[in-house]
Amino acid sequence: MSRTRSVAGSGQGIHRRSVLAATGAVALSAGAGYALRPSDSQAATTKEATEAVAASSRQAPAAPLAPYTKGTTVASVATPRAGSGYRRLGDGPGWQRVVRSELAAPHSGRAGRRTALAAFVQLTDLHIIDAQHPLRLEYLRSADVHAWRPHEALTVQGAISLVERINALRGAPVTGAPLHFAMTTGDNTDNNARSELEWFLKIMSGGRITPNTGDPRRYEGVQNSGLKQYWQPDAALRDADKQAGFPRLDGFLQAAIREVQSPGLNLPWYSTVGNHDSLPMGCYASHRDSYLTDLAVGGRKLMDVPAAEAKRLQTLIKKARDPRGVRYHDFLKSHARAMRSVTPDERRAPFTPAEYIEAHLDPAFRGVGPVGHGYSSANLDAGTQYYAFRISDDVIGISLDTTDAGGHYEGSIGSAQLRWLDRTLRENKDSYAVVFSHHTSKTMTNTRPDPARPQERRRGGQEVLALLGSHRNVLAWVNGHIHKNVITPHSAPGGRSFWEISTASHVDFPQLARVIELADNKDGTISLFTTLVESSAPHRTDFSDLSQTGLAALYRELSLNAPGASTTLGGNPKDRNTELVLKKG
Repeated sequence: MSRTRSVAGSGQGIHRRSVLAATGAVALSAGAGYALRPSDSQAATTKEATEAVAASSRQAPAAPLAPYTKGTTVASVATPRAGSGYRRLGDGPGWQRVVRSELAAPHSGRAGRRTALAAFVQLTDLHIIDAQHPLRLEYLRSADVHAWRPHEALTVQGAISLVERINALRGAPVTGAPLHFAMTTGDNTDNNARSELEWFLKIMSGGRITPNTGDPRRYEGVQNSGLKQYWQPDAALRDADKQAGFPRLDGFLQAAIREVQSPGLNLPWYSTVGNHDSLPMGCYASHRDSYLTDLAVGGRKLMDVPAAEAKRLQTLIKKARDPRGVRYHDFLKSHARAMRSVTPDERRAPFTPAEYIEAHLDPAFRGVGPVGHGYSSANLDAGTQYYAFRISDDVIGISLDTTDAGGHYEGSIGSAQLRWLDRTLRENKDSYAVVFSHHTSKTMTNTRPDPARPQERRRGGQEVLALLGSHRNVLAWVNGHIHKNVITPHSAPGGRSFWEISTASHVDFPQLARVIELADNKDGTISLFTTLVESSAPHRTDFSDLSQTGLAALYRELSLNAPGASTTLGGNPKDRNTELVLKKG
């Protein structure tokens, strides 16, 4: 790069740029959403938006910057206690940092030379769930025990606790630099429901949330259905989960739908779209199916089907044999008589891509900003959900839309978006680039045509990798979707290389987010530091504590014990807390 000004000084003193970035006086470094191409994105470029970020950003540190590891997995990690059956969590030792040198050799003395370029937080796969929604697929549990999780009524409380943890971070874990922004990399909602979208936006921007739809007085769903295949927390019934050690918790469901308060993030945040945000159930291209919409907002809910029929439907979904939901539609009609009565609620209606952007632009969900959280009126006009923004003097961020509107949970991008990505990288060749998306390179295998652009060719992950590898300024591709921590080196001819950083979800144990720092080592290399963080909820749970914090702790512990849950989602040590070394382009 031709410019190497840092946004945070070394530990030897405060760099002037650090002060400006931390106070928000410089909108770009504070993550104010500067549009790189006004024709493509116009988010937060007004004086009002810039001043709002400046007024609410964190203050500059009063002392030289120092690593801040409190509350991160470097310090401590929720760890299962010894035993079998239902396992309780407690405090465990932190995870060490692993230096990875596949793409460049680390040079001695770099820690004393380096200057920070940027620091931010990645959240992914929050899966905010309306647990009583009539179109949920809980009944697949009769064929696959993992198809429904016992902790799904607590996603709001768990996500608020994660926001509280991020707010408590006073600097980056390695460089001590101010955190510039947070980015959510998709599946912010679970079922493309307006109720879930409103809850997600309030969690991120701040506000009061009642995580309940239907009857305002009580829960109406599978957890008080009397069906043994679901955990019935308030009942004496020996359901399948209680037989596996799950507790009886009187008052749990009433507590789960009680109003909670989110402080909202105290730093700017951006949003990237995932398949669960774009498609009902995360897989069906059926927004305009009037029958499904009527069911979503109506008073009937299917809760139980025979295992053989559940297996057939699950196979259709997994193998993408019904991307438009035609056979799903027929499946529901065939089980109409088995549906149970629930309270209708218009808030459960699906939302369109345009409505998703409009909700982000709503001043009610602005919080610290930026306006639109990356999205803009230009996205509405063009019918797109991708954009670019400036992170600091030397770094840009690029948010992609890898969802395929043609249906199925795997992804791809259209040719127009691929050309835009290439152009954006070329036009900003003097800046380093971090690319964000929901899908990973290996899960971009779905090239069904977009119904809105039927003639446009869809491009898979290998083509995106080839494009990113052709630009010297790309440092990282940050994504989610697979609910697992995986960090992959990518190299291309001519010495071009970058890291793909895939982060675990916040719905499946171990429920993590990730801090990512970029630093110039002043020796011809760049280091990317990744540090995982948990929510602020205590590791140890108290079954008698059904407060907002107590429920957030239960959310984590219940996810550990969810039947069929994978034990490998935390990844290997080399996928967790790392230093990823790169040659400077």
